Amino acid sequence: MSLTFFTPGPAALYPTFEQHLKTFVENQLGSISHRSQQYRDLHKFTVDQLRTLLNVPDTHAILFLGSASEAFERILFSTVELESFHLVNGSFSKKFCEYSSALNKYAHKFEKPMGEGFLAVDVEVPEYAELIATTHNETSSGVQMPVTEIHKLKQNNPSKFIAVDMVSSAPYPELDYSIVDTAFFSVQKAFGLPAGLGVWIVNERCLEKAKNIRNTYSIGAHNDLVTLWKNAQNNETPATPNVMGIYLLGKIAEDFNRIGVQNIRKETEHKAGLLYKFIEKTAGFSAFVKERAFRSQTVIVADTEAPSADIIKRIKEKGIVIGSGYGAAKATQLRIANFPATSLEETERLIHELGNI
Repeated sequence: MSLTFFTPGPAALYPTFEQHLKTFVENQLGSISHRSQQYRDLHKFTVDQLRTLLNVPDTHAILFLGSASEAFERILFSTVELESFHLVNGSFSKKFCEYSSALNKYAHKFEKPMGEGFLAVDVEVPEYAELIATTHNETSSGVQMPVTEIHKLKQNNPSKFIAVDMVSSAPYPELDYSIVDTAFFSVQKAFGLPAGLGVWIVNERCLEKAKNIRNTYSIGAHNDLVTLWKNAQNNETPATPNVMGIYLLGKIAEDFNRIGVQNIRKETEHKAGLLYKFIEKTAGFSAFVKERAFRSQTVIVADTEAPSADIIKRIKEKGIVIGSGYGAAKATQLRIANFPATSLEETERLIHELGNI
């Protein structure tokens, strides 16, 4: 039986993935040199498609890492000499904070309970913090920080760097990169690809800070920003990259550009609206995130009266896979991914099947 995945990552593969993979294999692209013109053209194609999709200006480089988690470390090495500041309201925003402590930085945090969000007006950034770490979409709890609030936070603290984790939401958030210094995501969520590639968007200001920091502190030995940036100018990477992942990302981004990112955003909101409507009106389900303004459009989290494992098992019998709650909420919540790979029709079928449990 073929399964439809509504898991929050790894998630459903995008429908065109198989054809793009076949083309990659047929053209023997897995064997080309990463210092060849053929690779540089492939690399440039992916970067250009992402620039178009996410509206990333030339002031920012688009760099490739092994994962989004690696971006935590790269950003901290590059922008923080001593102190960082973290908005924490779930497991992944907490992890960013923990990386800072592990690198012997002083990590300030403003922490809220799982399920609650942040407004810029409520955030007081410590005087000596160099970086503000934000999470657009907290995958563990289904909380989204409105993009307008992220922009306000930076505008209220213009001398600080601001980083945006958009791992489980890109390309949905419409970030203004004249405001945002750096952002990052991985491909196994909304881009509908297998795991193994992280994308780091970073501006020249971060590069200059990294150059200054390395006079006193380490900025890392592997994939440090200065070296990544230098190689990117030639459409290359310092070490042998994930050529297949970069190729496939470029092709999926091209597919998204054909559809139009605004159309993708509208459909995402429409499908999310249907899911939240079902959760709110159906006995046995309730929305975990109470404030509508903070409800994720890409990872919908529902509290369940019945054990979530029972619901997941019964839905899988219908050929649909949904995610459990994260961590301590594993037995009492469902997490339903709302990514471009799953169609409106598939979302409607999921709602129908959940309603018949």
